[in-house]
Amino acid sequence: MNSKKFYLSFLLLSLLLLQGCKVNYSFTGADIGSAQTFQVNNFINNAAIVEPRVARQLTLDLQDILLNQTSLSLVNNGGDLLYEGEIVQYYVSPITATSQSTAAQNRLTIAVNVRFFNALEPEKDFEQRFSFYFDYAGANQLVGSQLDDALEVIFERITQDIFNKSLANW
Repeated sequence: MNSKKFYLSFLLLSLLLLQGCKVNYSFTGADIGSAQTFQVNNFINNAAIVEPRVARQLTLDLQDILLNQTSLSLVNNGGDLLYEGEIVQYYVSPITATSQSTAAQNRLTIAVNVRFFNALEPEKDFEQRFSFYFDYAGANQLVGSQLDDALEVIFERITQDIFNKSLANW
């Protein structure tokens, strides 16, 4: 009977101690602290080459990853967490050549400058540049579904890097 009382007491004490913990983690490893809302301002395209839909797509993809991987709510202004920035590079460069001096393979590179503000924990604020690339055959044009694929790969990586830097402290 003594062991049952000890076990029950231990279980009750453990539950009381754990209930007092207020660290807010998600299954993705995100530490959102006491934040409840986030805001993503529209990214501006300041690159030398402007692809019209790129800035809007980045904004939406960043909102999606935050909605899907945290319990935060999206707001238009006054968010506990604020993301803003600009696309600073969008360029295509040849990475391999053929014997006829043409590009056998090209690389689209996109770089984004991001500013993150945490209204509840200002010491976590940062400004950082994130970039990634997509390689494709030199004979192909980067339009239509080829461009869609490239943007999906690039923004998946960039938004995950932004998420990790701002909420996973990686």
